[in-house]
Parts: sequence; structure tokens; C-alpha cells
Amino acid sequence: MESILVSGCLMGAPVRYNGKSLGLQPHDLTWLRQHFTIRTLCPEVAGGLPVPRAPAEIRGGAGSEVLSGAARISDSTGTDYTAPFLRGAEQALALCRLHHIKYAILAEASPSCGSRKIYDGTFTGTKIPGQGVTAALLNRHGIMVFSQHTIAELRAKWD
Repeated sequence: MESILVSGCLMGAPVRYNGKSLGLQPHDLTWLRQHFTIRTLCPEVAGGLPVPRAPAEIRGGAGSEVLSGAARISDSTGTDYTAPFLRGAEQALALCRLHHIKYAILAEASPSCGSRKIYDGTFTGTKIPGQGVTAALLNRHGIMVFSQHTIAELRAKWD
């Protein structure tokens, strides 16, 4: 059975910055379990960040700019967390390579996992189009990234 990467928080692990999880819709989880071996990872925890932790946002761009060194990830006080976010993205890519993963479902809006939207770096709750650093790295390496809100798109490709 083919493997898929799913964010740990979407599988119920309390690994988000606030110590909580998100979860998937039961019908989506059932479908995933029928079609894939689920591999879970929280890139932020894999990169060395604690739970709970201060919320962080990308400043100066999106995930691709973090990968190129043109943008940074920090909390609202300016503490730089770019290095652990990059380490976590590399860990996610390593897991995908190890298990020949072609698809990932990551938590939308996260500075790591956002696949279509991220927060704008102002800590005002404003979302902008863009990807988090893990999503950008996985896409760069040919892994298709979906969110908990776009699993139907994966199903359409799969079925």
C-alpha cells in the first residue's frame, strides 16, 4: 500500500503551537486509511520546537523565500525560529523519500504546512496566498501537498 504524509496535528496529536490538535473529518480519515499507509510528522516538533510554543509567522515572503534565505520565521517578539522550521521541513522530506511518498496532507495556514494560505507575518490574523516552508520544500521535490480542506482534490486524483 502506498504511503502518505499527514501532519501530526491532523491525526489528533497535540503538537500545535498551543498544545492542541486539529483532526480530520471522519469520512476523510476512513478514506485515507483505506487507500494509504499514513505516516505522521509534525515538522515543527521534528525541527526541535517545543509544545506549547509561541505562535510564529513568516516575515518577508512565504515558504519558498524562507528556503532561499530571503524571508525569516519569527514570533511576535521577533525571536527567530527559521532554523528549526527548516530542519523540520528537511525531516519531512527525508520521511517522504524513505517511504517513496508522493502526497502529503498538511495543516493549512501554518508557517510550516500551509499549502495555499499562510499568515502574513503581522500577527493580526490576516491570511495571504502562499505556502509554508515544509509545503514549499515538498512541492519543490515533486510531492503534491493538500490540506485538511482539499482532501477531495486528492480523492479526485486517486479515484
